[in-house]
Amino acid sequence: MAVEVRELECFLVLADELHFGRTAERLYLSQSRVSQLLQSLERRIGGTLVERTSRRVALTPLGKEFLTSLRPAYAALERVVENARECATSVKGRLRIGFQGSANDIVLAAVSEFQKENPNCLIDVAELPLNDPFGAVRRGDIDAAVVMLPVAEDDLVLGPVFSQQQQTLTVCAKHRLAGRDSIDAEDLAGEVLIAISGPAPGYWRQAQAPTQTPRGALIHRGPEVRTLQEGLSLIAANRGGMLVCRPTAENSKWAGVVNIPITGLPDSTLGLIWRRGEDTPALKAFATLIDPAPIG
Repeated sequence: MAVEVRELECFLVLADELHFGRTAERLYLSQSRVSQLLQSLERRIGGTLVERTSRRVALTPLGKEFLTSLRPAYAALERVVENARECATSVKGRLRIGFQGSANDIVLAAVSEFQKENPNCLIDVAELPLNDPFGAVRRGDIDAAVVMLPVAEDDLVLGPVFSQQQQTLTVCAKHRLAGRDSIDAEDLAGEVLIAISGPAPGYWRQAQAPTQTPRGALIHRGPEVRTLQEGLSLIAANRGGMLVCRPTAENSKWAGVVNIPITGLPDSTLGLIWRRGEDTPALKAFATLIDPAPIG
């Protein structure tokens, strides 16, 4: 007959306390439930383990012999469970993180701190194509990716969202808007925005290079690029402008290219994504370092 762990635990505590009331308190059970568990265990064994009178509780000879064998076996079982728990929750192996463009300070700091806190898990980083934010995650080439929002993919989980930054319009110094200190989104009416090619989904590419202003005025779609460097090359050639987050714009030092802060558009925001159902201990640890809010 299958042995119930709760019955064994009840017997061990009762053997320590030799008192049904104190045993019930330690196990957060009623005294009647303690009696039921003991009786069930005795039926499985086929003999009496405890003698109970109005004055005292004592182990029978069979109970003493059973206790002697049970204590080390139960302790070994606890160690097995604890070892399995530690193995399941330990951070080890390899964690591969992808990012679009250049890794910002938040990501770099998280990578450095993760490696310091988890020396048994090697963390790798890889640059992702601007035009394919989700492909490497889906293929299993990387475990997670830092990508520009929005993310609306059923098979991917969007974890911590961070690095909310104002957008800028990056244009050639010869562009008609180049001398402005700032512009509004409606100033994009009639302008040409360099677009991002597939395989990124349409809603994501539309967010990076909208075809309408917030009031519905037309924005012309310019040539498509796969990388930021391709986009900057076309900007320098005055083929159109490109929406870029402020830190990326400031780090992009191209001669003849200027960055103009723009209002009236949603801020550029980054998020950490991974495949649904694959939030490993290593990934959870890394996500916590990017954003202290817990996952899920």
